[in-house]
Amino acid sequence: MNFAKFRKLHKTMAPIVLLPLLMTVFTGVTYRLAKDWFGASRDSVHFLMVIHEGEYFGKSFEAFYVLLNGLGLLWMLVTGMIMLIQSIKQSGWFRKLSSQE
Repeated sequence: MNFAKFRKLHKTMAPIVLLPLLMTVFTGVTYRLAKDWFGASRDSVHFLMVIHEGEYFGKSFEAFYVLLNGLGLLWMLVTGMIMLIQSIKQSGWFRKLSSQE
């Protein structure tokens, strides 16, 4: 697969996975900091875990939400890394470093 196809696939998926990933990060970090730094009880911040784990979708879709969220994150990381590596290779940066030795 070439550079342009990875960029297009990455660009297509980004808006789809953005909101679920942001919600997961925000609620997870807020939950942990509220409990550890601010002494909030588990019961008082449990609503954050409901959002974080997708419990509001119900038992049947909760695991599916977590799976899709994880796969979306992996997809964005892998395609992003491939684009980064291809971009560095095309820039000639490695050739410049190796020619200086």
